[in-house]
Amino acid sequence: MVASTVRGLALPGRLTSLIDRGLWRHPGDAVLAEVVPWFEAPLVFVPNPEQMEWASRSMDMFADDPHCAFFREARGSRATGPLELPWLDVEQAVLIAVTRNPGDDGALALDYRTDPSDPRVVGSDFWSDPLVCRWRVAAPSFSAFVVGLGL
Repeated sequence: MVASTVRGLALPGRLTSLIDRGLWRHPGDAVLAEVVPWFEAPLVFVPNPEQMEWASRSMDMFADDPHCAFFREARGSRATGPLELPWLDVEQAVLIAVTRNPGDDGALALDYRTDPSDPRVVGSDFWSDPLVCRWRVAAPSFSAFVVGLGL
């Protein structure tokens, strides 16, 4: 059985079950493009909690550097008001997919601001406005994301 938390956040039971059974794997670019049609860069799924922990550390770098507002990642605990989309609260997020090509910087994340047991899935959108990243909803819940992918 895999670890059930990443960055202090409990992974959805459905995700840990998929990982345990070896079923948390990329369904193919065509399927993913149907579920997240606006995400233009190819993705790879982060295979396990240890790698999710490692991949998610990149969010800290962007959130802690005031000159990196381009990525729209911040810490909710330091915000002066509610931190909502198109911003990502890195304290309430875990990366579950990252861009296949190094340097593309895109990702899909669990966003726990909506539901701690079945968080929404959000993605970084660099294509709608090339001047700034916008985090937007890829699926209203992790469960809906999994169903959409046919996992």
